[in-house]
Amino acid sequence: MVLHRTLRWSAGLGVVLLGVIVGSATIGPADIGVFETIAVLLEMVVVPTYAAGSLEWIHPFAADVSTTTRTIVGSIRLPRILLGAVVGFALATAGTVFQGFFRNPLADPSIIGISAGAATGAVGYIVAPVTVPYGLPAAAFVGGLFTGGLVYVIATEGGRTPVATLLLAGIAVQTFFGAVISYLLLNAGRSLERVVYWLMGHLHASTWWRLSIAVPPVLVVFALLLAHTRDLNLLMMGEEHAHALGLDVERSKRNLLAGASIVTAAGVAVSGVIGFVGLVVPHIMRLLVGPDHRVLLPTSALAGAIFLVATDTVARAGAAELPVGIVTAALGAPFFLYLLISREVHSV
Repeated sequence: MVLHRTLRWSAGLGVVLLGVIVGSATIGPADIGVFETIAVLLEMVVVPTYAAGSLEWIHPFAADVSTTTRTIVGSIRLPRILLGAVVGFALATAGTVFQGFFRNPLADPSIIGISAGAATGAVGYIVAPVTVPYGLPAAAFVGGLFTGGLVYVIATEGGRTPVATLLLAGIAVQTFFGAVISYLLLNAGRSLERVVYWLMGHLHASTWWRLSIAVPPVLVVFALLLAHTRDLNLLMMGEEHAHALGLDVERSKRNLLAGASIVTAAGVAVSGVIGFVGLVVPHIMRLLVGPDHRVLLPTSALAGAIFLVATDTVARAGAAELPVGIVTAALGAPFFLYLLISREVHSV
């Protein structure tokens, strides 16, 4: 029954995601029709076949599409769209795990300072007078993982990691890194504009290589987190109940914290700090599919991908392109306030 619900919801959200990707690839300054977009996408994903008696490969979906259109859709828009889908997928995954981990619907990927740590690493790299290949995403990723590990070490005593202590340690570390970022901003010099733009969260100038470094850790860790959905369900009942039902509570908490930290760091590393995706999306999906993480985790991940692709489309559709972090905050904050006012924010 649970598997059927998961597959049904995931299939529906997958279709919606595909439609949003096609629509987003069509929208932009260049006038490209939806059928031209579909033709280019099909050309990219369908392998051409060799025609018997001919000396050339024939693509079954070949269309009369200009080289310019292929370049715009395949090389400019599609990497950005797919990167947005991966980042939204990652942030919603992390938000779902943290909300279940802390049994708090207000938890999000920044709750223990991982986003702040990643931002500190990125800002430090931007301000530093050095440039190395993949330096910015690497610095952000390492900063996020370092912060997650630091908070865990601070909060752990005698082999136990109380959730309340973990939360307080995260707040303290997040505040400290906020001060470090402020100091770096004061000394950013000519890099100030780049730093501020990165901190706003954006998918500008996305490339295939940036997508390629984000996809592996997100998908691998997501698969591992899927294997821990039963653990999340048990932890929601309280640690004592979970232990009584045979769960190794501390090991599960370590695995969940590590997994959520990795996907958060991977998302922030390639996009900057984008808020509200990991907060609002899991909460909405919990209202729709219920609190069972076997259904909630995969559906929230897909919904996060849909949400960020859609909001980034809005961000770049206007006369002046906006960082997507501004749009997610502008849409997410009022909606979450509506949930609060209507008393739809429930404990998990």
